[in-house]
Amino acid sequence: MPSTSPRHRRVALPLAAAALLVPAATACSSGGPGGSGASGGDQRLKVAMAFPPAQAMSPYGDDAVTLSRLAVVEGLTGLDKNGDAKPALATAWKRDGDLAWEFTLRKAAFQDGTQVDAAAVVRSLAAAQKASPKPRVLSDTTLTATAEGADTVRVTTKAADPLLPQRLANPSLAVLSAAAYKDNGKDNGKVDPAGHATGPFTLAKVNGAVSATLERNDTYWGTKAKAPGIDVKFVADGTARANALRTKDVDIAEYVPISQAALLGDNLVHEFPTARTSGLSLNTERGVFADPALRAAAREAIDMKALATGVYEGRADTAQGLLGPGVPWAAELRTAPTGRAKAAAPAEVAKTKEIVLATYTNRPELPEAATVVQQQLEKRGFTVKQVVRDYAQMEADALGGKFDAFLQARNTLLDTADPLSYLASDFTCDGSFNISQLCAKPVDTAVAKAASLADTDARHRAEMTAEAAILGADALVPLVHERFIQGYDDARVEGVALDPMERTLITADTHIG
Repeated sequence: MPSTSPRHRRVALPLAAAALLVPAATACSSGGPGGSGASGGDQRLKVAMAFPPAQAMSPYGDDAVTLSRLAVVEGLTGLDKNGDAKPALATAWKRDGDLAWEFTLRKAAFQDGTQVDAAAVVRSLAAAQKASPKPRVLSDTTLTATAEGADTVRVTTKAADPLLPQRLANPSLAVLSAAAYKDNGKDNGKVDPAGHATGPFTLAKVNGAVSATLERNDTYWGTKAKAPGIDVKFVADGTARANALRTKDVDIAEYVPISQAALLGDNLVHEFPTARTSGLSLNTERGVFADPALRAAAREAIDMKALATGVYEGRADTAQGLLGPGVPWAAELRTAPTGRAKAAAPAEVAKTKEIVLATYTNRPELPEAATVVQQQLEKRGFTVKQVVRDYAQMEADALGGKFDAFLQARNTLLDTADPLSYLASDFTCDGSFNISQLCAKPVDTAVAKAASLADTDARHRAEMTAEAAILGADALVPLVHERFIQGYDDARVEGVALDPMERTLITADTHIG
């Protein structure tokens, strides 16, 4: 989920967002079984999420991560803390040759009461494969699922895919019941996960981009959730989320702004390492930055240390490449960027037309970082116009190449717990999340080679070859490697997941203690 909630000091967002939060807090305290008058594990959780639904909770975009973080959806597999595949709706799997895997299903039911079987898995994976736009996790592969009896699914790929078990843990490949795919009796590509997933919590209601209500799934195949339900408010402004946590209007606030950490205190602030890198995607296809020399000039203009120590107040690491400390093997295998152009001279930069630098408000640091980056680019001679909106309002424009530069935070392990999917979706010619519009043969070749390698070390080396080519093209200028802060009172709230891969936040064990 690319996102950042920038504190843009030219726009008075905090007061407006805080005002939006007031009715939500009232609704949360009074709604549902076990409301604010309940005690212990009987109390409903009140959660402030940073990202409102961008695609009506479709599992085929970034909303899938929200569904996963709220413990609504599951796939055949999950991920352990090391990023290895672990059982979920499948209890076991084995490889059959280079192109096929067989998965054995557990006994489980969907939230609407129908049974999980091989036909349901086949239907869900086929729908994801046909979705438009295609989920990022499928941008570098094509898979076909077939039922081998009621409780066995065979998944084949056109090319060898050693990461398939990890890939199937992606929230966009969640398994849903037949009813999720129906709209007035016709399958028109819309998918509704509400009441049709398998997780410990059922999505009962979504109120647009404002709020959502979740109820405990009492027929869950695993350990039943300790909380009876969750009342969610979508609050894009980070300061408003922090204020809601401070005043106890919410129990959990995701992605607390760095500027609020010291004000909240240690018992409310929980910092952890992440695989997320904030970077500046430059449009390599059209506009000013179609010229490699001007991209190089923009890269040379950026002072990463000023961003890490200033905007991020020392709670981020200066970027060393696309992959930071959250990918521990990357530093040892990193090589110098290849094929870099010589930066354009100041006189050439001064002749360029105005560039549009865009970012979003859902992460508090991004707008402030954008302002600093704008100043650095202008010092180099560029003329810069800044655009800052909620992420849901600008994703389509970013993917369509309508901005010259786009400042985003991207988790490099989000899709498969291996950077391969990130590199394929963000930087290859056919990538489904290619904001930089890059199409370069050395990158495609390196990514394709990595995808074919079963040996982990060899795959990592190929991935770093791709990183060197991407950095050489200046398609993305890495800025900082982030650390994350989740907000909750550790004296009251138990079981919150601090996940560097950002797949989980709420679990069956999350509750008011």
